Amino acid sequence: MAGHSKWANIRFRKGLQDAKRGKVFTKYIREITVAARVGGGDPGHNPRLRTVIDKALGQNMPKDNIERAIKRGTGELEGAHYEEIQYEGYAPGGVAVMVACTTDNRNRTAGEVRHAFSKHGGNLGTEGSVGYLFEKRGVVVVAGASEETLLDAALDAGADDIAAIPDGGFEVLTALEKLSSVRDALEAAKFSIVSAETVVRPLTDVRVEGEEAERVMKLLEALEDLDDVQNVYTNADFVEESA
Repeated sequence: MAGHSKWANIRFRKGLQDAKRGKVFTKYIREITVAARVGGGDPGHNPRLRTVIDKALGQNMPKDNIERAIKRGTGELEGAHYEEIQYEGYAPGGVAVMVACTTDNRNRTAGEVRHAFSKHGGNLGTEGSVGYLFEKRGVVVVAGASEETLLDAALDAGADDIAAIPDGGFEVLTALEKLSSVRDALEAAKFSIVSAETVVRPLTDVRVEGEEAERVMKLLEALEDLDDVQNVYTNADFVEESA
């Protein structure tokens, strides 16, 4: 898990802090549209939609933008038809990379992702080539709680475990199908919920350092910068001084 956590932190420091708000909004709009199309426009009955709305509001996205995206997803408003595609490949040093995209043009997206891998010394693989190296989990991030109290409440709610995170909070780990119910139970118990979402995490890590780490980082950043890319996952474990 270390590689994903470190990349998430690095991405936050180097990426989101500098990202243009409009680009961030565009990614959330696409995700909201797809979530509403797949699971319906009521966030009360669509955990995925609820999660992305919370994330969008956390980035100060106007509610009007969110409502329009939902209506496009449910067909109440016209708009581009987005579909989800996942690409898999390897970065330098044998580092596995998974790229989650939302696009209205498969050919464009495939070409851009392939170019990013090629330009930065990676290789785009076939479906399933690295997917087995990752797992999907539900994660609820909780702030301001004591470990013992949270652990008892989380296990009672059906969670698998909790883990401390660097900022002093905790991650509550759940099976995907229990994410929404665990979140609701913790909210009802008055815990401070920071986020609740599905994450993709590596089962094993690949350590990278020095110039190789820089090459991997450049590939990950190039992928993150693509308009159609929603998330980038990796099993890279960056040695601290290289990160």
